[in-house]
Amino acid sequence: MDFQLTEEQALIKKAVHDFADQRIAPLMDEVEKTGRFPAEEIIPLYREMGLIGMTLPEEYGGGGMMAFDAVLAMEELARVSPIASGPVFESCFGPIRVVEKFGTEQQKRRFIPPCAKGEKLMAIGMTEPGAGSALTDLSTRAVLKGDHYVINGQKRFVSGGGHSDMYMVYVRLSDKRGAAGIGGIVVEKGSPGFSFGEQEEFMGLRGMPSCDLIFEDCVVPKENLIIPEGGFAQLMQVFDIERCGNATQSLGVAWGALEAAKKYAKERKAFGKPICEFQAVQFLLADMAMKVEAARLLIYRAVVNAGMGLPSVYEASIAKCFANEMAKEVTDMALQVFGGYGYSKEYPIERLLRDSRGWPLAGGTVQMQRINIASAMLGRRFNQR
Repeated sequence: MDFQLTEEQALIKKAVHDFADQRIAPLMDEVEKTGRFPAEEIIPLYREMGLIGMTLPEEYGGGGMMAFDAVLAMEELARVSPIASGPVFESCFGPIRVVEKFGTEQQKRRFIPPCAKGEKLMAIGMTEPGAGSALTDLSTRAVLKGDHYVINGQKRFVSGGGHSDMYMVYVRLSDKRGAAGIGGIVVEKGSPGFSFGEQEEFMGLRGMPSCDLIFEDCVVPKENLIIPEGGFAQLMQVFDIERCGNATQSLGVAWGALEAAKKYAKERKAFGKPICEFQAVQFLLADMAMKVEAARLLIYRAVVNAGMGLPSVYEASIAKCFANEMAKEVTDMALQVFGGYGYSKEYPIERLLRDSRGWPLAGGTVQMQRINIASAMLGRRFNQR
């Protein structure tokens, strides 16, 4: 067991660290103010750095790297802002991995190269107005008619909604109840009968597009079906790698808060000396560091053990659950270090605190992760009905 980065990994981490500070951080204040992510400006920079599609196979234009390499890059970008790491998240841990793992050769050659080059992004459509944690209650229906599927239904809280070019949509393909009738189909922007709802406004994560996907007799070629009915387990298996990406977003947010608190504690003076001289502040910083390091190791374990494949549900769920809750705690502690200034928009802490609150809800709630963990520990599934 080796806890040291390889020379190549250390170089990746250092290069992305400097890139994030010098090129990306200056853009994030404007993103926070306007709520708009300047993709046309940022994506070409990421492409030059080799950050898009790092984990996708080389034969389809990807980087052919392990998930661990992408995690190293993501945490450096998320340290600046989770919005900054979004393109890496989607192209390395997102639903395009479903195509990579389970698509036909034709589907892989059609959908992966544009994502690997950063020309297109693929988002995921899972949650519905009446189906979130109880995902097998989804009602969006796809019916095969000749050489195409006709889709009707609605998806909610779709990260990348309206902005992404393609969507991996979980649909019900038959009258079979529960998971048995569910599969996954790619719906491309501009498909007949496919439209978007209004953009959501959240308390945090400004600059991350999110809206409803609306399907009204939406026509999609049958060749776009990636996962046939009965393949729900495959969809969720790939989703475990997305959970690791989600956890890394939380790690980056918390790490950014810790770094800011350390810097501030050395500069801010009270009673004639820097506040880092006070034991109360030292304890806050030490607790923050312990939590960040613990989350980092849990995430690293999950992705390193996965190698070029997919992580276990047990390790991915533990990493996500712990990192999600850790980020809330650490950003709150950082705000306490900053005192009144932490509550001001002139400093980054209040933004990081708000951003930290989104990840425990996305990608499966922390409560659902606990159920996954218990199920894996005990070797059985628990019926929630």
